[in-house]
Amino acid sequence: MSEKLKLQNYIRPALELPNKQKELLLHSCCAPCSGEIIEALASSNIKTTVYFYNPNIHPVDEYEIRKDENRRFCEKVGFDCIDGDYDKDKWFERIKGLEDEPERGARCTKCFDMRFERSALFAHENGFNIFATTLGISRWKDMNQINESGNRAAARYENILFWDFNWRKQGGSSRMIEISKREHFYQQEYCGCVYSLRDTNRWRRKNNKDRIIRGVKFY
Repeated sequence: MSEKLKLQNYIRPALELPNKQKELLLHSCCAPCSGEIIEALASSNIKTTVYFYNPNIHPVDEYEIRKDENRRFCEKVGFDCIDGDYDKDKWFERIKGLEDEPERGARCTKCFDMRFERSALFAHENGFNIFATTLGISRWKDMNQINESGNRAAARYENILFWDFNWRKQGGSSRMIEISKREHFYQQEYCGCVYSLRDTNRWRRKNNKDRIIRGVKFY
């Protein structure tokens, strides 16, 4: 059986939140990473609010495209989508001195910390006991780095738990791509921040590839 046919015939097992909780705050980084996760939660009847807080995304028009794609899919599924602040100036302050760190390095840790701390605060202030993130489904990310950051953020509050579910398992990463193609999501070609854009274009120049043209590529 082909991988494509396997994905089409796949029946998701029902998910259960830890501690018998019924409601989840889901930090979302983008629509492609969120698609499989949102569908899995919806099919499990887990009441989910999606929180789009990503002040790292540069420039602002790129941020708006990714946010709108995220909201579009949430509306289709029936999940509430909260637009967090685009406080990019605070993000630049947070990662000052780490501009030349590589992907998965200390700059990414600081970035995750900022985004998850705000997510945990939102959860605390709005009656959520559990939050999770879509970032870990991407194979470009270090799952341990993400989970450690999520747990640090949750530890700031007695009643908040970070759900470190492995969204990649059982073909999650493959279905992420399948759903992105089905929904024709915007296909960003860099992680999001100005430094990932810089480094990706440096790599492209070195390998005789065209620079990234933002806002035009869709699955």
